[in-house]
Amino acid sequence: MVHDRLRLVLASATLIAGIATAGSLWFSLGLGLAPCDLCWYQRILMYPLVVILGVATIEARPAVWRTVIPLSVPGGVTAAYHSILQVTTTTCSFEGSCAAVQWQAPILELTIPNLSLLAFLFVTATGLICSRMTVNRNEATTHKL
Repeated sequence: MVHDRLRLVLASATLIAGIATAGSLWFSLGLGLAPCDLCWYQRILMYPLVVILGVATIEARPAVWRTVIPLSVPGGVTAAYHSILQVTTTTCSFEGSCAAVQWQAPILELTIPNLSLLAFLFVTATGLICSRMTVNRNEATTHKL
């Protein structure tokens, strides 16, 4: 029962990371949008999460949070900073057009960094859920002894 819940949580995070990865590739290769420096940093932090979370899902490994959180939190901070840049300025000190809005979702008007931020927040939340499951599992093991 606990493994099923854990696998569902991890599979959800894997799916989100996979969609974020595929989406970033679609924006650059499909639509021809050139990623800026901040986009590249977010990609560097998101892409490995697909494999890390996928393997953790297969193995039902809640301790994966120790690998996920160090990647997802800086990714979320970078995406938040990028989103703020797009709202508050028209120039950026990084290479590329970090402050320019190259694409917006037609319905919610979310930009690419906004979507990245949502993905990183969800993956971070999943990592925190896994850390809680690890703590609960360790406490249950300690009480049995």
